[in-house]
Amino acid sequence: MEPAENKVKKPFWTRERYFQILALLFAIALSVFLVINRAKVAELAGYGYLGIFIISIISSASIVLPVPSWILVATLGGILNPVLVGIVSGIGGTIGEMTGYLLGYGGRLAIDNVPLYNTMVKWMTKWGSVTIFVLALIPNPLFDVAGAAAGLLRFPLWKFIIFGAAGRIPKNIFFAYLGVWGFHLLPM
Repeated sequence: MEPAENKVKKPFWTRERYFQILALLFAIALSVFLVINRAKVAELAGYGYLGIFIISIISSASIVLPVPSWILVATLGGILNPVLVGIVSGIGGTIGEMTGYLLGYGGRLAIDNVPLYNTMVKWMTKWGSVTIFVLALIPNPLFDVAGAAAGLLRFPLWKFIIFGAAGRIPKNIFFAYLGVWGFHLLPM
C-alpha cells in the first residue's frame, strides 16, 4: 500500500466533471420545464400512439416530481389497441428514463451519501440488468434511483434501454388492459 503523500491528486475541474455538471443541469432543467408545461403535455394524448409515445418520454424524464403517465396509458388502452399502447409507452418511457441515467453520470456529488442511493449502487453492482428489469416491471418510484446508479457505474446505456423496456412494456400493457376492463365496467 502506498503512503498517502505519494498519491497524485486528480484535479477537480476535468473534462469529465464538466460533462457531469452539464448532465445534472440538463436533468434538473427538463424536470422544471415539464412541471411548468404539464397542461400542454396532456394535450398530446389527442395524437394517439405518437401522443402516448411523446407523453411517456416526457413523463419519465421528470426526476424531481413524478408524472403519472399510467393514467393516460390506461385511458388510451381502452380506446386504442392495448398491446400497442403498452409497447409504444414502454419504449417511450424507457427513453425518458435516460435523464435519471444522466443524473447518475453527472450528479455523483449531489446524491453520493444518500442511503437509498448507496443501496441501489450495491444492487446495480451485483445484479445490474436484473435490477433494471425488476424495477421497470413493478410500479415504484425507485427506477429513477436505479437509473442514477446505472449512470454512476457507467452501466452500458444499451443494456439500460433494453432491460428497462423489457420491464416497462409488460407493465404498460397491463395498465392499458386496465383501461379496457374499466371501459367495460362503465355504463354507456
